[in-house]
Amino acid sequence: MAAMAGRAAALRGSGVRFRWRTRVAAGGVRGAARDAAGRQDYDLLVIGGGSGGLACAKEAAQLGKKVAVVDYVEPSPRGTRWGLGGTCVNVGCIPKKLMHQAALLGDMIRDAPHYGWEVPQQVPHDWRKMAEAVQNHVKSLNWGHRVQLQDRKVKYFNIKASFVNEHTVCGVTKGGKETMLSAEHIVIATGGRPRYPTNIEGALEHGITSDDIFWLKESPGKTLVVGASYVALECAGFLTGLRLDTTVMIRSIPLRGFDQQMSSLVTEHMASHGTHFLRGCTPSRVKKLPDGQLQVTWKDLASGREDMGTFDTVLWAIGRVPETRSLNLEKAGVNTNPNSHKILVDAQEATSVPHIYAIGDAAEGRPELTPTAIMAGRLLAQRLCGQTSDLMDYDNVPTTVFTPLEYGCVGLSEEEAVARHGEEHVEVNQGPEGKGVPQHDACVVLMPCDTPFLKEAQQASRSWIGQELGWVMGTQDDGACEMSIRGRPQKLGSP
Repeated sequence: MAAMAGRAAALRGSGVRFRWRTRVAAGGVRGAARDAAGRQDYDLLVIGGGSGGLACAKEAAQLGKKVAVVDYVEPSPRGTRWGLGGTCVNVGCIPKKLMHQAALLGDMIRDAPHYGWEVPQQVPHDWRKMAEAVQNHVKSLNWGHRVQLQDRKVKYFNIKASFVNEHTVCGVTKGGKETMLSAEHIVIATGGRPRYPTNIEGALEHGITSDDIFWLKESPGKTLVVGASYVALECAGFLTGLRLDTTVMIRSIPLRGFDQQMSSLVTEHMASHGTHFLRGCTPSRVKKLPDGQLQVTWKDLASGREDMGTFDTVLWAIGRVPETRSLNLEKAGVNTNPNSHKILVDAQEATSVPHIYAIGDAAEGRPELTPTAIMAGRLLAQRLCGQTSDLMDYDNVPTTVFTPLEYGCVGLSEEEAVARHGEEHVEVNQGPEGKGVPQHDACVVLMPCDTPFLKEAQQASRSWIGQELGWVMGTQDDGACEMSIRGRPQKLGSP
């Protein structure tokens, strides 16, 4: 699951242009789909039907290439499955922002009397009704992607793909039927999935992840969110806003990698609005009780003392893993990072095999953000079609975290700026805080203050915290991720 990012700019590349060409592999694979002349089935085969993969496929098809997309969603351990569109559409940005908006509406009801509205303060929330509306909206987007592929004459296969050799993949349907597909160029855009802890008894059997929370038919009730990532805090934020008893268990620091001053403001605001925090704790066991509740045992790392509590739902938000291990990448000669299992790529998104590429969350060193994957996919397709030599610029990508008090940033955090330039070379300017009746705004600008860093000073790092930061931080203009106009959520049920 990725947070909302602004659209990153393209950086003029080295001038290298790709050309489509036909290779005839020696030998070949039995059953591989090639014609008698040795030509491949497709000019481009995209593995993965998420935002980046679809953007790449649509762009290449629009530029006249013969394109196919293969996509298959393995059900979560709980059994949740979804349609075409990837994480952002189905279990990420879009349902997250809609549920975030539902929670903000509850806050507005509480704030309304300050502005003269006579509104009852005990207004109940119907999870089932909200979930049905969110899920129907997501399904309409799934269908829209199918239509867009058909309109662009992109062939769509709902199959699970793995490599046979460097030009061929074998796809298996849900029923076990195999299909061989070959292509001159292959793009891997398989994204990632939430990680389950492997050393906690009952974690897999009784817990859920962000793959499940947006597809629950019934309210999750009293919820323990384990983790301190933006996914953890975003989910905890909207659950609290929907009047659910919510606790966040944090092992170390919240929002690692983000500015810690701003992270503290986020968690302080959440705590003051009803979210409970267990800091410096790690869970050790999840047990299902006869009444269906979940008994969680955890350890306080400072004191070594064990404690326990009961919850209706345990949500794991402890990181994500790339969907690469089932691809048989070794058969194609594609190299991965042995620790992260992400695919190693160069500035042109190429892997260790020149005609195989990787974009998005599956690629090593890339931000796990939808708009960057979309732009990387489009630029890759344009380079492959000889339309440009532009490379994706992954520096200074604007990002928004959709916690109740939204947090947006671009550039270095204060900690990163100090580590890179030294504390004496970093100037921190802080803007207003606590402005307005229900409003809470703060702005921190980091600027290297010596002339050797003039280039970076012209692109000063910035962090904002306040209402509707999605509106401030930029736009999302692709159907793969579009449910907002400049970050503002679309109303459910609106035309």
